[in-house]
Amino acid sequence: MQNIEGKVVVITGASSGMGKAIAIGLAKNGAKVVLGARRAHPGRARPR
Repeated sequence: MQNIEGKVVVITGASSGMGKAIAIGLAKNGAKVVLGARRAHPGRARPR
């Protein structure tokens, strides 16, 4: 994977499945992640 630290990425479909997994992985590698989803899940942890 390329160095993504400090880059901004937009993930659609981030409430579950592959979108969620990708968002978490990118956030763990230092990216600033913007999440987009049709449904919000109150109380669920989101990557920061």
